[in-house]
Amino acid sequence: MLSRIFGFLKAAPEVPIITDEVKMRSSYRYWRLRVMYAMVIGYIGFYFVRKSISTAIPVIIEEFDIPRAQMGMVLTMFGLTYGISKFLNGFAGDRTNPRYFMVFGLVGAAVINIFFGLSNGIIAFGIFWILNGMFQGMGWAPCSKTLVHWFSAKERGVKWSIANSAISIGAAGVMFLNGYLIKVYGWRYCFFVPAGIAFCVALFILNRLRDRPQSLGLPPVEQYTGEEPDVGEMKKGKDAAYKQMCKQYIFKNPMMWVVCLSQFFVYVIRYSVLDWGTTFLTEDRGVDIMQASWIVAGYELSGLAGMLVAGFAMDKLFKSYGGRTCAIYMALCTLFILIFWKAPIHSAQANALLLCAIGFMIYGPQCLVAVIAVNMAPKNVGAAAVGLTGLFGYASTTVSGWGLGALADNYGWNAVFLMLVVASIMAMIFFIILWNSNPHLPGSQAHADHENRKNRP
Repeated sequence: MLSRIFGFLKAAPEVPIITDEVKMRSSYRYWRLRVMYAMVIGYIGFYFVRKSISTAIPVIIEEFDIPRAQMGMVLTMFGLTYGISKFLNGFAGDRTNPRYFMVFGLVGAAVINIFFGLSNGIIAFGIFWILNGMFQGMGWAPCSKTLVHWFSAKERGVKWSIANSAISIGAAGVMFLNGYLIKVYGWRYCFFVPAGIAFCVALFILNRLRDRPQSLGLPPVEQYTGEEPDVGEMKKGKDAAYKQMCKQYIFKNPMMWVVCLSQFFVYVIRYSVLDWGTTFLTEDRGVDIMQASWIVAGYELSGLAGMLVAGFAMDKLFKSYGGRTCAIYMALCTLFILIFWKAPIHSAQANALLLCAIGFMIYGPQCLVAVIAVNMAPKNVGAAAVGLTGLFGYASTTVSGWGLGALADNYGWNAVFLMLVVASIMAMIFFIILWNSNPHLPGSQAHADHENRKNRP
């Protein structure tokens, strides 16, 4: 019954490969560009209906007299639901058509935002934001599948950072937009207007995005780039082979779990600033709410620059060793968090500058964690690998959501910043453990381990 209802989500069938080399290469260039911009714009749409709540939190807390810990619990429940959904949909994303899968999730999230904007009270807010988390978990899995099938391992640092720019563009865009809407029209429009934008983006995805190269008569990307075939191409299709690859390359891979732990601590910092930055700036630093929301938008835009530089550094400077890039980023992130916490800052401009520095440093690792994960696994299970890291990333909302709200209520903002410093140091330690991990680079120990696993019967 369910297979008939959701049959439209199934992966597009393979069609005969184009034999004309010139035509194949021309078509490949066209479709790689098209799926990239379609994916980026599509995921921007998801962020418009995900971070719509960030600007509204201070006003909702004041209007409904909600303790910060309770509002933090809403964020935590959203994060946990989203993390579980992202994990489960990672497996579904590997075997569905990203074009329809992404649209289904975005339309569902937009509808839930409308219901949230019509709600009154903490219970309704919690229920609808948990439902939003379920639909949001359908957003990145189709992007992961698209990236691993259209771009080879040696170019994923740059390409993944370009795709990941949707996160910062979307979050910054909705912060700028909602900073204006909340000032002029009230907090409910922070959900209605982004939902309308998301509906339009869904139509765009439907028109532009497509499935794997083979569904368009193109060969696997390794053939186009002249690299060795991915092990996924040799074991494709059947459920048993898929499950075996997940078990072998994801769940039994110790370094994959180290990646997941690093993701947890990176996301503690990322979402603590993104979800609570406006509240902190208005309560503790005396910044106007519209200006505070724009400062947090600047944090996101700086993150965009940080992830693009990190992607280039990983591919070109560190020769695909993502752990090295991320460890350096986290060391600098720790320094900037300490300065922001301890330095006597009295101007909005100085607050903005330091938050932008933190954003630059945290979004490099946030982007590259997924690249490190997919480079440890065949591309046919790439979305599942990213889904597992996502589960850990959004489990962090137990700390950045309810935990942060409770800390701020009971011990003040100093306790919050101490927590952020510890999280940053922990992330750096886990990235140092990944310093030499790069299974796609011949000659490395990780590559040898990868080859051994690949050749097992």
